[in-house]
Amino acid sequence: MLQARDERGRLVKKPKPSVLSEMVANLGRGNAFVIVERVDDEADGDWYVQVWLRDDNTYQLEFRDGTAAEHYQTRTISQEKVIDALSGWAGGRPGWKDAFMWNNIGSCFQNAD
Repeated sequence: MLQARDERGRLVKKPKPSVLSEMVANLGRGNAFVIVERVDDEADGDWYVQVWLRDDNTYQLEFRDGTAAEHYQTRTISQEKVIDALSGWAGGRPGWKDAFMWNNIGSCFQNAD
């Protein structure tokens, strides 16, 4: 099952693309991030995509595919691309991450798993 939550504590189970779009559109001071995660007892590790609206009004987008070694990050100024990425990831759409150049930041979490 998927769930989305924001910094204010709003939690939405099985979020639809329209809800993810609304959550990203509502990012701002005091509500600077949205996390969409797979909550599944059968899948090992952490599976999520998250966005943080930085103080310079850029979006920092990250995803993790199960382990810390598979944690990636990118930045963009495009709210539309962020919404497409979150919706694509949530929907399991192939190519959802193709609009970005991703950096593997797994080394930042070496002892996290």
